[in-house]
Amino acid sequence: MINPAEPNKTVIAKSSIALSERELQVIELVAAGLTNQDIAIKLAISKRTVDNHISNILTKTKTDNRVSLVRWALQWGKVCIDEVNCCILDNQPVINVLDVKKDLGQELESA
Repeated sequence: MINPAEPNKTVIAKSSIALSERELQVIELVAAGLTNQDIAIKLAISKRTVDNHISNILTKTKTDNRVSLVRWALQWGKVCIDEVNCCILDNQPVINVLDVKKDLGQELESA
């Protein structure tokens, strides 16, 4: 039985996962609904590099797929969707993923 007075070790472990700045960018773009190819274009890297980043992120966060990754990111305040779950971490505002998707659409139209 779980004792509510004791800290939940699973929660502590998941909240202290070390993600690189690039991995956080990839999570934001995944949450915006971008494909790996779109993420590669947005970040000016190869699709294979995006595939590797996502694989590493899924391993680090112990999530099985993109949907569970986005749920994890929302739970831990790593992304903000449509002004839901918006907060400030490390004195930097979390990027609204809908703005990212809109910006990518404009970039693709102008290309």
